[in-house]
Amino acid sequence: MLGKTAGGLFWMFRYLERSENIARLVDAGHRIALTRSGAAENEWASILATAGARDAYLEKYEEFEGANAIDFLLRDKDNPSSVLSVISAARDNARMVRTALTREVWEAVNECYLTLKELLARKVPTRDLPDVLGTIRQRSAFVRGALHGTMMRNDIYDFARIGTFLERADNTARILDVKYYVLLPSANFVGSSLDNVQWETILRSVSGEGAFRHEYGPDGSPVDIAEFLMLDNRMPRSLAFCYSKLRDNLGYLESDYGDRHACHDTADAVCARIKASTVDLIFEGGLHEFLQDFLRFNAMLGQQIEQDYRFYG
Repeated sequence: MLGKTAGGLFWMFRYLERSENIARLVDAGHRIALTRSGAAENEWASILATAGARDAYLEKYEEFEGANAIDFLLRDKDNPSSVLSVISAARDNARMVRTALTREVWEAVNECYLTLKELLARKVPTRDLPDVLGTIRQRSAFVRGALHGTMMRNDIYDFARIGTFLERADNTARILDVKYYVLLPSANFVGSSLDNVQWETILRSVSGEGAFRHEYGPDGSPVDIAEFLMLDNRMPRSLAFCYSKLRDNLGYLESDYGDRHACHDTADAVCARIKASTVDLIFEGGLHEFLQDFLRFNAMLGQQIEQDYRFYG
């Protein structure tokens, strides 16, 4: 496969995953703002930081106000990570690799773009926000379903999945880091009502409430949630799950092409570190430090994949 085609697939699915992640973050922030109005400003600052859009937002607005934050995250063209921006980028990449996609995948991406372009053509009223966010998540799921149902399990599929799980791992780590380290910097907060609300927000933002309650019951602790989202290999948005899939798909590429690259070693090293970790060891060494290291390695892996498979060569 040409490196340009591989890169188009990789970024197409990174952008699609990012659109869903942004919708999940906005939903979490909106729910917190409704239930704890006194903490709304801090919550939106946290959401923007998690999305990597805080500095760009502050260039345009002076305060962290809900309506402005929502508009900036969903439809502001000056924000390269807004839903409208990343869906447009996903479609551009899909057009570039059109011949590598089945008709069903291309149509799902195109319909996703057209639907969200119309939906986000104007500011979203608060009363319509839940439905709009649900549509964003749904449209991303339609593309993923078309991929699973119609694409051959070859290198095209592998690059699509690698993009998805690299982006998803980044998002989960950012959510954990911002929520726990920025909003709960002191151990004095652990077990307080503030702590519990913030951890519930984390679970909701990754659609993990039901699965978590099934495993830990109604009295699961913040430490249990951290373990669930970092180390549980069955949770599809956990760091462990994402990296097991990354390693698998990179392994298929190694087998198909007969070449091993630096990206394979990096993925294996991160998988080994996650597998050797326990939640107690992570908290002993510092959750923030663990997550920052993870984010650095995740970014490094993305850059190495681009270089090793010559996306821009």
